Amino acid sequence: MASNQGQGRRSAGLQRLALLAFAALFILLFVVFAVAQGIGNPSIPSGSVAVVEDVPDDIGNVTEADFKRQLAQAAAAGQIKTVPKPGDAKYDELKETALGEIFDGIWIQGEAEEMGISVTPKEITAELEKLKKQAFKTEKQYQEFLKEAHYTQADVEQRVKIQMISTQIQEQVTNEAPVPSSNEIKNYYEAAKASQYTKEEKRKARALTFKDKGEAEDAKAELEKDDSEASWKKIGAKSSNPSAKTSGGVINDTAKGTAPEPLHAALFEAPQGEVQGPLKTTTGYQVYEVETITLEKVQTLDEVKSQISTQLAEQLKQQTFARFVRGYGSKWQSRTFCASDYSIKRCANYKGDGRPAEANPACYEANPKTPAEACPAPIAQVKPAQPGSITPLTPEGQKLAQRPRPAGEEAAAGAAPEALGVPPTGAPEEAPAEATGE
Repeated sequence: MASNQGQGRRSAGLQRLALLAFAALFILLFVVFAVAQGIGNPSIPSGSVAVVEDVPDDIGNVTEADFKRQLAQAAAAGQIKTVPKPGDAKYDELKETALGEIFDGIWIQGEAEEMGISVTPKEITAELEKLKKQAFKTEKQYQEFLKEAHYTQADVEQRVKIQMISTQIQEQVTNEAPVPSSNEIKNYYEAAKASQYTKEEKRKARALTFKDKGEAEDAKAELEKDDSEASWKKIGAKSSNPSAKTSGGVINDTAKGTAPEPLHAALFEAPQGEVQGPLKTTTGYQVYEVETITLEKVQTLDEVKSQISTQLAEQLKQQTFARFVRGYGSKWQSRTFCASDYSIKRCANYKGDGRPAEANPACYEANPKTPAEACPAPIAQVKPAQPGSITPLTPEGQKLAQRPRPAGEEAAAGAAPEALGVPPTGAPEEAPAEATGE
């Protein structure tokens, strides 16, 4: 029992660790980039595992002690009691996690320095107290968390600082996003009017199915005399449709394309309040009546302009931040150098084997017993937008991997790029919606 309680406390502590780790924000500020080649490799000081250039307060020198402390924290987060030794596959995994956490902190602080962003010790203390109240009921629980996670008070304060400046970086970058223009709002409205701002015509009706045409004609004659709900339910009890026996064949607010044919077409051609039929179908003969008609309603541009503006503004913020992330990652990777035993993909001097991480080992090792079913391309494929797929609704377009030109297109090889639907060299990477004609 004591063991289970101890495990429960450790699990709870690790959950609280997740609250303070702020991994989601770090992920936003890191994506996988192509390995920089041909960059000068500065010397790594003795007793250090990595160096990050152009950062404030000499925080760019990552010592072995820094790494070991972060490695222990990574192991605790993964509920690994004993840190594995070098050469173990789990050690390599934890090494990459630990160095990634260290680089995140250094890179974010370096970027904040360049952007003029900072937080005071008083602000960090206030934020930490707020987080502690959210995550821990007592100070004792907080101290247990520090012990289980291998954190010092300084470690937690540092993580809070990183979280705070990460948020400020994102806010500052996204606040620089352009405001959607009137033309962009109008283009989006026209593209989305049919799918998002139009309420289709709907019809509430009743329909009964009979196996025999004569039965259907008799039912129609009765309903023409009395088409009340009670009459529909009375006659529905004689129909061949089980659900209609109790509901009287009611069909609630059917929209175009939702009812089976040929009943669907018949309902949208029938006048309101008149019993129709018999209609021959695959299941028999149907008698039907349209009870109410809700006409199509199209919202005007003025009615939805504010909504569209907010939506487009959010898209522009996301695009602006995505562009920032691409530049951020490549810039800081180019400034990060690792000792040979600590080199990972985020180091500028990392040299891999050129094999994609997701590739099956059988792609590179001849083994007739377990051949690889599919192997990725040896280089990362560029995925441009398919010509004609960029619209106000899909500003990024439909991404398709480049492929060999199909047979029969050789004659087009000498054609001008514009003739093939390809923008001329030097065209902007992301043209505004007005320029695309969308």
